[in-house]
Amino acid sequence: MPSGASLPPLAVRMRPRSLDEVRGQGDVLRPGSPLRRLIEGSAGSAGPLSAIIWGPPGTGKTTLAHLVATAADRRFVELSAVTAGVKDVRAVMDQALRDRDMYDRQTVLFLDEIHRFTKAQQDALLPGVENRQIILVAATTENPSFSVIAPLLSRSMLITLGPLTDEEVADVLDSAVTDPRGLDAAYALSEEAKEHLVRIAGGDARRALTSLEAAAGVAQDEVAPGSSDEGPVAITLAHAEQAVAHAAVRYDRTGDQHYDVASAFIKSMRGSDVDAALHYLARQLEAGEDPRFIARRIVISASEDVGMGDPTALQTAVAAMHAVAQIGMPEARIILAQAVVHNALAPKSNAAYVGINEAIADVRAGKGGLVPPHLRGSGYAGATRLGHGKGYVYAHDEADAVARQDYLPEDLQGKTDYYRPTDRGFEARLKERWDWLRTRIRGT
Repeated sequence: MPSGASLPPLAVRMRPRSLDEVRGQGDVLRPGSPLRRLIEGSAGSAGPLSAIIWGPPGTGKTTLAHLVATAADRRFVELSAVTAGVKDVRAVMDQALRDRDMYDRQTVLFLDEIHRFTKAQQDALLPGVENRQIILVAATTENPSFSVIAPLLSRSMLITLGPLTDEEVADVLDSAVTDPRGLDAAYALSEEAKEHLVRIAGGDARRALTSLEAAAGVAQDEVAPGSSDEGPVAITLAHAEQAVAHAAVRYDRTGDQHYDVASAFIKSMRGSDVDAALHYLARQLEAGEDPRFIARRIVISASEDVGMGDPTALQTAVAAMHAVAQIGMPEARIILAQAVVHNALAPKSNAAYVGINEAIADVRAGKGGLVPPHLRGSGYAGATRLGHGKGYVYAHDEADAVARQDYLPEDLQGKTDYYRPTDRGFEARLKERWDWLRTRIRGT
């Protein structure tokens, strides 16, 4: 293993040097794809396009930008939207123009976190991209449709990357252990430790390599000074746990634990134990559960268990589901936690859930005859002759916009009480109103 305090991080040392070393992203790197042609320098007679690469952290955005530059012997310049401004961008484009005119050399500008650039800052990129002074490769973890201006989007290829699979992350770790650029076979990674590192990586290769490097450091610290054992240093599960400060979560996303933890999560929100609900949320997240799966469960709970006890719980849950899809981990944990706390602390009512189930059961049992004639559609030729709409009372013509008339089919009239509101939360007010409405509508 290379040594020395000045060594670059393991994730940097193991950055792929060619397309053959890239893990995952098979769809966008298939032979003949626009990105592959851009990397190989065969973008066509019109010259190379620019690209906006959208994907979660650790999926290869920076790596692909480097390959765009190095594969065709282009000049590579990297800027971060966090620290760079319009002045920096214009300086790069001026130099790129000189390099092109004097040396016939193209410049690749890699702009990380382009979503942090304002509209005015992104506007400054347009001349260089449109005139092909530069090949812009911009990276973002946020949806470009919302974070990148339309003129820049229309002049660039949009490349969408996905998280690496567990198998691909494991392959990254195996290579790092044996590769001379990495640990150079000076360490032996146990299967349990590897599984833990894969699990906490969540499809992020950089996170996996950073954790591996930290675990190797912990394992090395435990080697006794002057030890005569010259074999590889073992990296155990304990070393991996200590290095990343995570306990190995006993949770299988495809096995019983998946369903058990998800069930406990729902039941804890239903039971109003916010601490337990947050615990099971944390267990799912730490095990690498898809946050979108969790968000969908919260939305269901907001209707099934909270319902009209607090109608705003569904609004929070739906907003959380959309936000999680746009933002991703690790920040998504905060949004999910807010929705969980709202669900858990809200007054509970399953009246709507019970009501629709009972109504469906009656329909399946054959109950509910013809629609009453006065409720039938009357907006077509011949409807009046059939008596459709005759006797219908327009509710807005009545006091309080409530009319006394039958709405249910005849066989269900006077026998049906699907919605039975509780006395909890907002629904207590609805109960009072429904009792009053039922009296006005049905006369009972």
